[in-house]
Amino acid sequence: MDLRDTPEDSAFREEVIEWMADHVVGDFAALGGRGGSGDETYGFEVRRDWEHELAAGGWTCIGWPVEYGGRAATMNQQVIFNEEYVRAKAPGRVSILGEGLLGPTLIHYGSDEQKARFLPKIVSGDELWCQGYSEPNAGSDLASLATRAVLDGDEWVITGQKVWTSLAHQSDWCFVMCRTDPGSSRHKGLSYLLVPMDQPGIEVRPITQITMTSEFNETFFDGARTAASNVVGEVGQGWMVGLATLAFERGVGLLGHLLSFRREFDAVVDLGRRNGRLEDPALRDRVAGSFAELEVLRLTTLRSLRGVDGPVAPPEASILKLFWASWHQRFGELALDLMGPDAMITGPDYDLDAEHRTFLFSRSETIYGGSNEIQRNIIGERVLGLPPEPKITPTGAP
Repeated sequence: MDLRDTPEDSAFREEVIEWMADHVVGDFAALGGRGGSGDETYGFEVRRDWEHELAAGGWTCIGWPVEYGGRAATMNQQVIFNEEYVRAKAPGRVSILGEGLLGPTLIHYGSDEQKARFLPKIVSGDELWCQGYSEPNAGSDLASLATRAVLDGDEWVITGQKVWTSLAHQSDWCFVMCRTDPGSSRHKGLSYLLVPMDQPGIEVRPITQITMTSEFNETFFDGARTAASNVVGEVGQGWMVGLATLAFERGVGLLGHLLSFRREFDAVVDLGRRNGRLEDPALRDRVAGSFAELEVLRLTTLRSLRGVDGPVAPPEASILKLFWASWHQRFGELALDLMGPDAMITGPDYDLDAEHRTFLFSRSETIYGGSNEIQRNIIGERVLGLPPEPKITPTGAP
């Protein structure tokens, strides 16, 4: 694997660097790159304006085909964009779910009418999306979902509850996995619907987390409606389409996530130097180990992205999810240890430092996007070829 830029990639990198230098200014620069995981409600209005700034410069959806408003950027160029985006401390994106998940899914499975209606609004940053997958009794085991949709004339009527719906309170649309065959179970009989959020049949209740932010929500559908034509793919084939969406979640955006980790790492090391905590040999050893793991994770991610095109999520992707989520939790603990006694206090009104936010939010990362336990099952069964985990009946018998 050759990680060096080609001449074309070098020119592309310079273009990104120059544009970011000219546009990450004023209110955008004042955010200091904030707005990532665990901080997604910070400066939201400014970050929404930033989406329009990116769109005007042609920097949204760069990996999409040109005919759908993208640049048809190569995988290398998408990696470069994510690298330089983080280095420029550009604002955290608010259109990740539309650009990174729903858009690519529509490009592969959507009808021509759906592409014409929804893709331009994602490219322009005018419509934001949320994801209606998890339910109170269907998290990592998504096939257990119970939210149902019934066809009533030319509309679907949706009833049920979703949970952990990121930014549902600020989104215009939601892509919702529903059970459209009432007699079905597990993976069968599911459909993938596009549902407008601004309607009487939807109630969004924010979930206040230990970070005191509320980017996650409970979303209740009580007779919510969407057009019959807003089903992606075939009715009853939602599991296939839904898995494709999850595959895109494991794509190039992960690299930007890792580069954000590197920025957090550098800031924490600098803190340790300033307060003298880095002089502790045991802490220095942990810092060195954390850095080595992060580099291995970055290189492994780059290797996994080479040659990937389309909704492909090999079982090996579970290794990366298990790796980065566990690493970030350990890093959050290291960050507080490098803070020293200051880690035990916050500012007025529970004003958290970046290190506090990292530590607290990282508790969730081994759960969302597929829990560590589920990732280990996938690795064991699909990568190592081990026997599947015994299934336990409701009575407790194997």
